[in-house]
Amino acid sequence: MTTTALPPLTRKDFQTDQEVRWCPGCGDYAILAAVQSVFPELGIPREKFVVVSGIGCSSRFPYYMNTYGFHSIHGRAPAIATGVKIANPELEVWMATGDGDALAIGGNHTIHMLRRNVGIKVLLFNNRIYGLTKGQYSPTSEFHKITKSTPFGSPDRPFNPVSLAIGAEATFVARSVDIFQAHLKDTLRAAAAHKGSAFVEILQNCNIFNDGAWVSLTEKDARSEHVIQIEHGKPLVFGKNRDKGIRRKPDGDIEVVALGNGVTEADLIVHDAHHPRPSYAFLLSHMEGRPGFPTPIGVLRAWDDLPRYEDVVNNQVGEIIQQKGPGDLKKLLQGGDTWEVK
Repeated sequence: MTTTALPPLTRKDFQTDQEVRWCPGCGDYAILAAVQSVFPELGIPREKFVVVSGIGCSSRFPYYMNTYGFHSIHGRAPAIATGVKIANPELEVWMATGDGDALAIGGNHTIHMLRRNVGIKVLLFNNRIYGLTKGQYSPTSEFHKITKSTPFGSPDRPFNPVSLAIGAEATFVARSVDIFQAHLKDTLRAAAAHKGSAFVEILQNCNIFNDGAWVSLTEKDARSEHVIQIEHGKPLVFGKNRDKGIRRKPDGDIEVVALGNGVTEADLIVHDAHHPRPSYAFLLSHMEGRPGFPTPIGVLRAWDDLPRYEDVVNNQVGEIIQQKGPGDLKKLLQGGDTWEVK
């Protein structure tokens, strides 16, 4: 008997016959293109992929991915994805969600999915606005943001999604940008290689209801000064001439320093994405928004030494079955206090 090797998958294999319906110029197109380009590289059969979403512009994602998928309900994608992963840990489960879907109504589900270390890859599209419902402020909108629901400015301090994920002790936390395609693909590859929960915040534009959401980071002239690309084992350097860096202060905080006049790269923090404690990554995540500090992109944390939730659950089920047998559903339903209604 001879077997014939299947041809390698391509991006086209992950495209569907559905018309992609986002607003022209939406950052979602770039994210979809990146995911469809990376999936064929992973060496995983297409039928092993499941894409789960909640509600929002980002949640159209399963329609455009030629895989199994669920378009679930608002905020509940983590619960659905967790159920899929527990039922069949061999599946490659990815979740597409937005800043409103995952951090407002779905905030509780997101936190607990991450702390449990369920083997799900989370793509959080962050455009700082509710796009599907036409422009209300979201949990990541800036303080005093004027929107349709906050005409005099938002009174809320915004969530920092990567800080939230690190605070929940997620074992993989990263950030990228929709139009930084090479960086985004590298980040997706790193997330795919991680065994437990992988949380990737993707900064994206909503050119209809929040155009220029991240313009201070995405403009070519601004990128080198306002963005720092962090890589494991490399010093934290940024700037157009790579003449600035991040250094530890004696009190444990961090500061921006100019290289030169006795300050060298040897004085800077060397990024350790594999640090076992989340406190270091949390400190880096709070560079965003501090005066003079750049916004970090890349893998902030990647620690693979915790068991996956689905493995713990299935091992427990297996042990109980071995001890007590497979069980009897009828006996279970009729056991304990029961009564008849006539």
